Amino acid sequence: MAEKLAPEKRHSFLHAGQKVFEWDQTLEEVNIYITLPENVPKKLFYCNVLPNHLEVGIKGNPPYLNHDLAGPVKIDCSFWTLEDGIMHVTLQKREKGKTWPSPILGQGQLDPYSADLEQKRLMLQRFQEENPGFDFSQAQFTGGCPDPRTFMGGIRSE
Repeated sequence: MAEKLAPEKRHSFLHAGQKVFEWDQTLEEVNIYITLPENVPKKLFYCNVLPNHLEVGIKGNPPYLNHDLAGPVKIDCSFWTLEDGIMHVTLQKREKGKTWPSPILGQGQLDPYSADLEQKRLMLQRFQEENPGFDFSQAQFTGGCPDPRTFMGGIRSE
């Protein structure tokens, strides 16, 4: 059931027409995927996650990413791994359910349509989490979507 409400695709963060990274999110996490250069030894890559900032790079060089995050994270629950030429950074949201328009504050934000779809998907995840045993994967919203963090009402049938 939960896999039906998982991110359907990754969003791309582009700068000057080139992909910097891909990302997706759940109620609790923002995941960043960075394709690594093949000719650099893996032990030279680093990632530093701070409560409101992310730094990624190759030791001895200026950071590849050195930006404030779109929201605060729990650093003790955030981590990074290297696998198959991809750095995967998992950022644990401090505000569960908050929809991030982009991992990087003020850059590469989702267009309004994609942001609305993302918020609706997270709202459905929240419904699913709060009502185990019910299948919300085919549910649809009509009108505006409430904030997934603050929705406290039940679901009504019409």
